[in-house]
Amino acid sequence: MKYKNLGSSGVRVSNLCLGAMTFGEADEKSFMHKVGSDEQTAHAVLDRALAAGINFVDTADVYGQDGLSERVLGNWFAARGNRDSMVLATKFRFTMGAGPNRSGASRYRIVKCCEDSLRRLKTDRIDLYQIHMQDMRTPEEELARALDDAVHAGKVVYFGCSNYAAYRLMESLWIADKRNLSRYVTLQAQYSLAVRDIEREHQPLCVRHGLGILPWSPLGGGLLTGKYRRNQQPPEG
Repeated sequence: MKYKNLGSSGVRVSNLCLGAMTFGEADEKSFMHKVGSDEQTAHAVLDRALAAGINFVDTADVYGQDGLSERVLGNWFAARGNRDSMVLATKFRFTMGAGPNRSGASRYRIVKCCEDSLRRLKTDRIDLYQIHMQDMRTPEEELARALDDAVHAGKVVYFGCSNYAAYRLMESLWIADKRNLSRYVTLQAQYSLAVRDIEREHQPLCVRHGLGILPWSPLGGGLLTGKYRRNQQPPEG
């Protein structure tokens, strides 16, 4: 396995990151219904990934129902006693429960989401904490200060963003530099041979300002795996 620095940070991560979106069986209320794995299977996948040299895992509070993917990961860390073997990334931003403050990226919500994720993951820190999508209702400076405070509190090591417009990402970097705050070290974005939009603006921006790019859906949601053939029905499942 090859390793490289995570963006402009000093931490080393494997070239391959294990995505945990399908960890845990969810009921019909979850968008992951019928595609999630049971906990035993998820733990076997984690064991295999670690044995292969993967030291980077990515999840989110909305993966599975009520943070199920995070709980599955937390149970694995607790059972194996190997929390420090993985650079742990998770995300916040989307709706978790009912109420006007159960979505978004306000300081109020970041404090709550961070504590909830730490509890589910059974850990004292999140190595890479990512906003899952930009929140146009929250000023970028409020978000930047809240994440910087989480870093200084020792609850978050680094933070990144996902699914951000290039201008919004640039605004955040400018605010961080102007206010002497910690800043994003990564951008997670959809990128594959089928979806190459980030090459226009995001990729040059990240190269110039030292952000690592974490592609999501690099195989196009299965489209690029070779299992879909012209004039043939796709396989079941």
